[in-house]
Amino acid sequence: MLAHDLVGIGFGPSNIALAIALEEKRQGAHRVDAMFIERQPDFAWHKDMLLGRAHMQISFLKDLATLRNPTSRFTFVNYLHENDRLQDFINLKTFFPTRHEFSDYLRWAAAQFDDRCAYGEEVFEVLPEAHGGEVTRLRVRSRDTTGRVRERLARNLIVSLGGTARIPEAFRPLKDDPRVFHSSTYLSDIARHAGARRVAVIGAGQSAAELFMDLHGRPNAPQVDLIMRARSIKPSDDSPFVNEIFNADFVDHVFDRDEAERQALLAEYRHTNYACPDLDLIAEIFRVFYDQKVAGDCRHGMYRHHEIMDVRADGAGVHLRLFDKDSGLERTLRYDAVVLATGYERRQHLDLLAPLAPYLGAFDIDRHYRLRSTPDFRPAVFVQGASEATHGLSDTLLSITAVRTGEITDALHLANAAHRPDPHPAPGPLARDAALERS
Repeated sequence: MLAHDLVGIGFGPSNIALAIALEEKRQGAHRVDAMFIERQPDFAWHKDMLLGRAHMQISFLKDLATLRNPTSRFTFVNYLHENDRLQDFINLKTFFPTRHEFSDYLRWAAAQFDDRCAYGEEVFEVLPEAHGGEVTRLRVRSRDTTGRVRERLARNLIVSLGGTARIPEAFRPLKDDPRVFHSSTYLSDIARHAGARRVAVIGAGQSAAELFMDLHGRPNAPQVDLIMRARSIKPSDDSPFVNEIFNADFVDHVFDRDEAERQALLAEYRHTNYACPDLDLIAEIFRVFYDQKVAGDCRHGMYRHHEIMDVRADGAGVHLRLFDKDSGLERTLRYDAVVLATGYERRQHLDLLAPLAPYLGAFDIDRHYRLRSTPDFRPAVFVQGASEATHGLSDTLLSITAVRTGEITDALHLANAAHRPDPHPAPGPLARDAALERS
């Protein structure tokens, strides 16, 4: 079984950008043998949030390559050129393509690495391979849709799993109730509730605002209630000086602070990224409620500064007991469907890498996104999108993806240069995609 120089878990934007950086770095140098494993059957990027009205919130220049290498053939501009839309896009006079178009750009880039990605496999375990008192390689185990297990050896590993849905405590007992679902599965799940007459959207961020407007415009005209703990929907602050926190060089500034300073920075700038819809979208929602007042129509509701005290479900629907923090009053409302626009958690890598804990300790990540390890652990293990606490608010965003993958590529080359020849090569033929099958 061949040991790949690098196995990447996940093939979303972060690892696509890494594949691009590795491809461009290899010119005049040894090519890193990288293999990526993606649980989805083919490339898809937030497919259940590709709403008709949705646009990107960051400039197209923060694509997979431009900030690292403006001359790359993988830029969004070159994507437009190859699809004969560059002049038309220029005439739109915008930096913000639709989410549909940016998703197509990502798919276009991913397709150029089809020979280096195994789709339809979910990695469930990463095990250390020890020889002579050292861990020299990692055994990456994945399972395909038929249940067949495959194993690959990796000299180095990069984990880019993205986020998992954050489910508020009150809703966890209903995790198997199809009437309660997260925004990450919105389009698939709302299609199964086409007849829903009353829908609640929980949250006050960009996703909640987009979902409200999407439901408002649906032909079945459901009643939609926005329920939030905030006192109002606040816009994102995208002014130039504030936006500097998303610059690549701001990562150094954040990383070099002590923990208390970093926490203060994250708290101060939190509303640049969380619970902060675009101002134009907020204005649209305000217009909806204003028009209701003009028409004397009470179709939609907005419950601000409300806490969800209890959730229960029965044959009649999902019942939310709400506490109004302003008035001190409680009310219980019934819904046919509840959509949780409650954000994401970034802890999957901890569970996946748990077998490596004796070597990785507290899972601390260094400046170049490598997990610190014990001296007897030779593989370099990198993590993308799980370092907000140490690297800043841009860590989970596209903003620094191109630059970050350039840094990881450089660190990986250094790790490979320091990697001594494997004293215990694996037996058997050297097939690129050699796999062990298990029942």
